[in-house]
Amino acid sequence: MLAIDGPSGAGKSTLAAEAVEALGPRAALVSTDAFATWDDPVAWWPQLEDGVLTPLAQGRPGEYRRVDWTSGTPRPGELVRVEVPEVLVLEGVSSGRRALRSRLSWLCWIEGGTEAERLSRAVARDGEVARGELRRWQLFERGWFAVDGTREAADQLV
Repeated sequence: MLAIDGPSGAGKSTLAAEAVEALGPRAALVSTDAFATWDDPVAWWPQLEDGVLTPLAQGRPGEYRRVDWTSGTPRPGELVRVEVPEVLVLEGVSSGRRALRSRLSWLCWIEGGTEAERLSRAVARDGEVARGELRRWQLFERGWFAVDGTREAADQLV
């Protein structure tokens, strides 16, 4: 299991997609973006643990319900099935959290530049309407990463 973690707008999704492409059909990708919302940035973890990580560890497929943002407000979306892969790539803020680290084969931290640069990329991705929420998210994740020690625990810094 590989985790690609780092702050919003750092390039985690891009690197994860490249990793999965390089690994081919033996890899599966799960993004924390499929779980997190503005009001619940990390407390959703039991959904990932119970729906995906535990079944996969037992050699069974997992599943989760992706958050649907199409209306502008998060709501339950499609059910996503995850077949048992040789390599599971977890990507997103908190994917390398302390609670999971003993099960990770590799933790990659992406710095992605300054907060201002990352905010600019995130706004370009999500739209100007999201700027306020993205800034609030940045403040949250700064505290999260400091307490969790994610960067310091990483096997690789990018």
